[in-house]
Amino acid sequence: MEDYKNFLKEVLITRENLQKRITELGEEISQDYEGKELLLISILRGGVFFTVDLMKNIDIPHVVEFMGISSYGIGARESTGNVRITYDIQTNIKDKHVLLVEDIIDSGHTLSSVIEKLRIQHPASLEVCTLLDKASRREVDVPIRYCGFDIEDKFVFGYGLDIDEYFRGLPFIGVVDLDKYEPED
Repeated sequence: MEDYKNFLKEVLITRENLQKRITELGEEISQDYEGKELLLISILRGGVFFTVDLMKNIDIPHVVEFMGISSYGIGARESTGNVRITYDIQTNIKDKHVLLVEDIIDSGHTLSSVIEKLRIQHPASLEVCTLLDKASRREVDVPIRYCGFDIEDKFVFGYGLDIDEYFRGLPFIGVVDLDKYEPED
């Protein structure tokens, strides 16, 4: 994989703006769940970066779980629509206040499937927190309680979001220049 700078069109969200918004989300979540047992479920792999920083800003007791979901093939820019659970939560969520933490919501198919699967386990509440929302691409309605940023339909990477599994560790959200980027085979 070549250097990301070769196909970075623009920095969409800076490190500073990410951290400022995540701090605000953490404060809002802390207020809303005051006095409740909060369980965060981070959607792997992209949601981990956001989840870790969000947890640092939630000042009420909470626990974290992880769920691996696959709906994109390597090099794919869009979900295949075929949602598979690659790693399931290990905690009983019955009667718990669950907050799903996701990096980006696009068509809504993936998260809608996850919500369906979790609802049958009867949590006390089930809400969604996403860092990025591409509402213009939504095909399935997904109830988003907390949103970091609404973004346009752009191919983005960094801060958990990958390009062919690379560049998740960048501290900002960048936009791919599709005229300069060639997906790996």
